[in-house]
Amino acid sequence: MFRMRGKIIKGIGGFYYVHAADGVIYECKAKGIFRREKIKPLVGDLVELEVIDASEKTGNISRILPRKSSLIRPAVANIDQALVVFAIVKPEPNFNLLDRFLIMMEGQKLPCVICFNKSDIASEKERADLQKAYETCGYRVLFISVREREGLEAVRSLLQGKTTTVAGPSGVGKSSLINYLYPQAAMETGEISRKIDRGKHTTRHSELFVLDSDTYIMDTPGFSSLQLFDMEKEKLRDYYPEFKAYEKRCRFRGCAHISEPDCGVKEAFAAGKISDVRYHNYKVLYEELKNRKKY
Repeated sequence: MFRMRGKIIKGIGGFYYVHAADGVIYECKAKGIFRREKIKPLVGDLVELEVIDASEKTGNISRILPRKSSLIRPAVANIDQALVVFAIVKPEPNFNLLDRFLIMMEGQKLPCVICFNKSDIASEKERADLQKAYETCGYRVLFISVREREGLEAVRSLLQGKTTTVAGPSGVGKSSLINYLYPQAAMETGEISRKIDRGKHTTRHSELFVLDSDTYIMDTPGFSSLQLFDMEKEKLRDYYPEFKAYEKRCRFRGCAHISEPDCGVKEAFAAGKISDVRYHNYKVLYEELKNRKKY
């Protein structure tokens, strides 16, 4: 028996599959101490394992190394960044959902890159509007076409040396993108339901795919709705970084940028300096948080 370190890439039915330092994937059980201490190993955990049978590639997880981060949805540890994929068209992007996702990732201190797929069937104006709306918030925006193989090497470069979760609504091309980056995944891509203009859910569990020795990607189940963290409505403005430059012009300290007079953010919005989509979503989410506190 010998020990080594590795990374959990999949957990199914009490078994954990660990990509170890020797490049081998071992099927492991977690030692009873984790259950007694109510610690559940997560996909993405860096672990120490004891190899029981090298030929059968089996072992036991003996230690979970300290986590630098962990997500609740999906339940995964040590993610370096999120790549959120939306289609520009077909299906039409739900920008409220996109903003919810960005807020959720920001709340967990996770850098986020926005990747708009199907750029080959979008107009130049559609691409320009999206770039202006989200790059001014400080997010990196990529435009790709998986079908036409456009922009995909820029994505590959962005992933290098990191563990990245790939997320977004169903039907936008997440699985197709992952199949391109990691053909061995052979993932079911699904088709858009014409009736509801929404993709079928094709991903059923969280799994890291090993692109190379230090590069991993994970596909997550397609989401159609996201609840924000239980934050105070007054905190929401902190998740809209484009507001910061104009808040110093607000008459009132702690201005909510909704109905107050002499509001620098509203003035910037009226002058076209803040995206219509972003400001509209801010107001919708603010009201949602405000009303939630009543119940």
